[in-house]
Amino acid sequence: MHKIIAVLWAATSCVAMAQAQTDVASTSAPAAIAFTLEQALSAAGASAPAADAAQAGVAAAQAARTVAGLRPNPTIQTELENVGGSGAYNGFDQAEITVGLSIPIELGGKRPARVAVADAQAHRALLGAAIAQADVRLQVTLLYIEAVAAQRRGTIAADQLRIAGNAYDAAALRVRAGRASPIEEQRADVARLNAHANADRTLRLAMAARTNLVRRIGQPVDAPLDEGLLDRLPVAVQGPQQLDSRGTLAMAAADADLSTADAGVRLARSQRVPDLTVGPGVRRLSATNDVAAVFSVSLPIPLFNAGRAGVAQVRAQQQMAQAQKRMTALDVEQAITDAQAEADITATLARNAQGPAMAAAQEAARIARIGYREGKFGQLDLLDAERTLADTRLAAIDALAAHHNAQARLERLTAPAPQEEY
Repeated sequence: MHKIIAVLWAATSCVAMAQAQTDVASTSAPAAIAFTLEQALSAAGASAPAADAAQAGVAAAQAARTVAGLRPNPTIQTELENVGGSGAYNGFDQAEITVGLSIPIELGGKRPARVAVADAQAHRALLGAAIAQADVRLQVTLLYIEAVAAQRRGTIAADQLRIAGNAYDAAALRVRAGRASPIEEQRADVARLNAHANADRTLRLAMAARTNLVRRIGQPVDAPLDEGLLDRLPVAVQGPQQLDSRGTLAMAAADADLSTADAGVRLARSQRVPDLTVGPGVRRLSATNDVAAVFSVSLPIPLFNAGRAGVAQVRAQQQMAQAQKRMTALDVEQAITDAQAEADITATLARNAQGPAMAAAQEAARIARIGYREGKFGQLDLLDAERTLADTRLAAIDALAAHHNAQARLERLTAPAPQEEY
């Protein structure tokens, strides 16, 4: 136990020196051209099936708007009378032919109400396209972050494999020199095999994450990913921001659904007014071979279906849309609060994990390696220091990835609705 305390005490005293060495190494390394998140988002936006489906929905809604503004078609009617009877009406000699044109006239404001519904649906389709784009952006961002985190975990696993190999070589030398028991070599061999299995597992996970990203963006990625994305953290947590659901895509969609329901109520009310059909025509009188004008007017009697049930149905749908809007506001505001809190917490955790804790763990592992080679520390001290370093590095990656995931979700939740109106 006193040896472990000595390792940690020495590591703490060397934190500043280790951090300075890390900064120098990071600044001297050449930066490779990386495939950035913005490039991934741009590539995904051009090939996302969800965005294509949303655009098709917009085109369909615009066509429906055109259809809603059209007037009903007239109808040509032909009547043949006084044929196929008896006596003088046995043949076609007494036939009378009437040719007329039936023109429906919509009353009650049906056409403007129908156009209003189509306008509301077209606007909702535009919002659906914006929502689809925001969802694609979130999906690609999460996949990119996961791929970067998996890539960095693979680097750590490879480094741990190298360290385990060096520890095994050192243990073998100590055993051959008679300075340690053969069990140390066996223990080091087990640690090396475990490190090899972990490296293979992390490599496969990194390949799977990269494959999922490539599949989502629709193009191969030959360049390395931008690992520096994970290290970009806010300078300091300024406290919770006053974010709400107003102006977001979710609330705009709820408003559009409510507008569609309101327009549906007006349309149902207009349907209660019967339409008028007028029919000017011409009739040929076979008896005198004269031609006379015919004019017909028809008006349906709302006896069995007066439209009350239809109005009650759309009013219930309107009430449902109003309740859904209130539910959406509550859900979005709760999700925004949770995402914001998670982003702040994970930023603090990542900042702590990357700071003194990381430097202390690195220095403790360095001292343990030197002390083990020189016989000052036992193998268990070395394994414990290496395990602590690996856990600290992985905890930092997990906290960084969780922060950027929460930040991406927060940006999706607070994404503003487009200002263009249909």
